[in-house]
Amino acid sequence: MSLYDWLLFLHVAAAFALVAGVVAYGVVILGGGGDVVRRALAAPALALWNAGGVGVLVLGIWLAIEVDVYQVWDAWILAAIVLWFVASAAGGQLSREVREAKALDLGTARARFAVMALVTLVLLVDMIFKPGA
Repeated sequence: MSLYDWLLFLHVAAAFALVAGVVAYGVVILGGGGDVVRRALAAPALALWNAGGVGVLVLGIWLAIEVDVYQVWDAWILAAIVLWFVASAAGGQLSREVREAKALDLGTARARFAVMALVTLVLLVDMIFKPGA
């Protein structure tokens, strides 16, 4: 396998981890179950979200540099980076609230989760369809 094949494979695997983190946070925030579920899934959700997020960003930029057809300053890549920062901001706040809050404010947590999930979905659509490429 070439370097491109490995980078693409790892980039897609990181995207799966990122989405798995969103799903795990969804269960924590929307799924009920109270503190037991929150404590059980908070650490795996955080690990998946962080590993997937860092992997998607680093490997995506590496891919853009490696592939001659794409440039890091292509509009769809810049849009993906901006979306990544927005999702990471919401996800970071949500992660902190889930880890530290004794009594989680579900209204705020649901709003942060909605932003995190929606922006992650838009990011995936941007990566799949590469608008303007």
